[in-house]
Amino acid sequence: MATGGWMNTDILSDEVFDVLCKICKNKDKNTEGVKFCVDCQDYFCKKCVQVHSQVPVCAGHKVLDKSLVTSRISKGLLRAPAERCDRHSHKHIDMYCQNHDNVGCSTCMAVDHRSCQDICYIPEFIQNNTYQSASTEIQTKLKEISKTLAEQVTNFKQDKQRLLKRKAKLLAHIRKFRQEINGQLDKMEKNSIDEIEDKVKHLEDKIEDNLKKLKDNMARVTLANDKLASPNTNQAEVFVHVKIGEDAANVANICIEDNKRKSTGDDIQFQPEKAILTLLEQYKSLGTLPKTPGTLFQIKGKQSICVTDTPQEVATDFINPCCLKDGTIILALRYKNKLKRFHSNNYTITDYPLPGAPLQVCSINAIQVAVTLPS
Repeated sequence: MATGGWMNTDILSDEVFDVLCKICKNKDKNTEGVKFCVDCQDYFCKKCVQVHSQVPVCAGHKVLDKSLVTSRISKGLLRAPAERCDRHSHKHIDMYCQNHDNVGCSTCMAVDHRSCQDICYIPEFIQNNTYQSASTEIQTKLKEISKTLAEQVTNFKQDKQRLLKRKAKLLAHIRKFRQEINGQLDKMEKNSIDEIEDKVKHLEDKIEDNLKKLKDNMARVTLANDKLASPNTNQAEVFVHVKIGEDAANVANICIEDNKRKSTGDDIQFQPEKAILTLLEQYKSLGTLPKTPGTLFQIKGKQSICVTDTPQEVATDFINPCCLKDGTIILALRYKNKLKRFHSNNYTITDYPLPGAPLQVCSINAIQVAVTLPS
């Protein structure tokens, strides 16, 4: 007994389409594809192409009408490449410049190859020209290059390790040298301190000796004064005390006068040896790095200038040409007693007479040169 139910009529449809929608096909639906995505390399129906465009990842994909794709296929054309341009990510690499043997997007061709004559659409170029794929050859070449690059990476890593080890040794050498300098400075400091200590000890001994003499005289004067101040009826003993007091006073006066001629405290001065500091200031570092043998100069730029109809004298008699910042070239003619100024902007030559044969010529600023002449 038949019962009611649902049946997918798309599957049972007898209609045959040239191309099917990718999304509908995955859902077992037989729907005609009307749009083609170059990036996905798939067809989509009207409904599904809207879903496809709303997906963030697919937002920038290049979508074409089926008619454009089928017409190209009917003509035997290949599908356009899906590779995107590195410079213009919204564009596909579908153009080929035969003049430079370079591929790029339409924007690249418009910007970098505007003067080129042989620019082709890649599928059309491959279709119209006998082209043999060099994929295997390029893969082999790329593998060889990749191997070489890997070897160079390894070499540079090893160089870096050696450099770091060498750096550690050099730093240790610098620190050792600094310690030697510190040791020598410590010795110089100790010698200076010992010299001051000896000087102070000598002056301190002198002061102590003077103090002792003063204290002895003070004691004798005080004793003599006390004896004279005490009541005594013996005139002979008083006479003795007077003479002893006079002697104590005389000796004390001699000590006082002697101390007046002496400094009560010799000042010690220290004069730094500034020549040491001046010598150190002459050096910016503790040593120098020797120049690496075989080091080449690095060329920052070069320019080729084609000069036609140049006088023969310019080609044979000039010495040390000098180039100014504006591109002007100054030629010193050894036996012609003159300079020649070559204007690179209009390819003209101007003569400047000299009072003698030039020996050397060099630029001194952006627009002037100096010329050495014989005395």
